[in-house]
Amino acid sequence: MTVGIVVVSHSSKIAEGAVELAAQMAPDVELAAAGGTDDDRIGTSLEKVLAAVEQSLVDSGGDGVVVLTDLGSAVMTAESAVEFASDPDAVLLADAPLVEGLVAAAVAAQGGAGVEDVRKAAEAVGFGAAAAVGTPEAVGADEPDASGDFELINPLGMHARPAAKIAGGLSGLDVEVTVNGVDGMSIMALMALAAAKGSSLHVEARGKDSAKALEYVGKLVEEGFGEM
Repeated sequence: MTVGIVVVSHSSKIAEGAVELAAQMAPDVELAAAGGTDDDRIGTSLEKVLAAVEQSLVDSGGDGVVVLTDLGSAVMTAESAVEFASDPDAVLLADAPLVEGLVAAAVAAQGGAGVEDVRKAAEAVGFGAAAAVGTPEAVGADEPDASGDFELINPLGMHARPAAKIAGGLSGLDVEVTVNGVDGMSIMALMALAAAKGSSLHVEARGKDSAKALEYVGKLVEEGFGEM
């Protein structure tokens, strides 16, 4: 079993599309779309969200459920669903951008992270351009505790799936990481590097889990992110 994830959107198409995208990177994770009203108009439905949460609680086998939302009233609907859930303590709301947060959470769940760490993975991607771009100053300018250089060998280089795997895995560690100067826990920042096959990634890690972080990123790169 893995942590379940529920996507709440005002649009059924947005919720279903986000789930479809995340499923490509986390095929073993139970992802549920709860978008639109009961008659499939734009809006949210407490009944639909609660049903998705309850089913995810069953499918996760007690591992817990993380809920991501898009806009205002979706948050309130999700909060109400948690209150009415059969096991509200096992359902956590993530304050994260819907698509980027979902991908990071799904990758973390795929890797076996617990419900708290899955939520943290979603929230680690942050909101807005400042959080997405990242700078060396934002994650620490001191000398790194560990560093290394790794050459990308996968055909497509640093696209969405590799970025999600890096960011999702690092989010569960006690560490701050930069990859070519940007925040290693930001999917958008990593994708913005536009690093092609043959490019070198310079990784710097600071903190308790620096060695683990460097080993994790290095192994992903050396294995071609499972795309070879």
